[in-house]
Amino acid sequence: MATQFTNPAGLSRGNYSHVATVTGGRLVFVSGQVAFDEQGHVVGQTMTEQAEQVFHNLKVALAASGATLEHVVKMNIYMRDLTASRLQAFRAVRARHLGQHLPASTLVATPALVHEDLMLEVEVVAAVD
Repeated sequence: MATQFTNPAGLSRGNYSHVATVTGGRLVFVSGQVAFDEQGHVVGQTMTEQAEQVFHNLKVALAASGATLEHVVKMNIYMRDLTASRLQAFRAVRARHLGQHLPASTLVATPALVHEDLMLEVEVVAAVD
């Protein structure tokens, strides 16, 4: 399997890639993960705390299919009450977990999520050999 991340000339640069191309391998689709622990309780009252739980949950879900965050080719982020400080906090956690790996990404501001205390939901697609 080959994965290529591209930022074509003529498009803005960001902390993501505009295009992810996968050749061969299998795709793993992970449902949106929120800051619920294993018992279904909300973890954290700040964006940083909730984002850490979301990335923990993503790692657990990906591992069930033999994948890691390094296999992620597409990330969709849904953020409640989007503010610059919440976005900055999310980006810091994302950078800690992804490092220089920059999958294609979409961020959507939303007025609500499945539980009133949740601030964030992230779904991913991974490509595995």
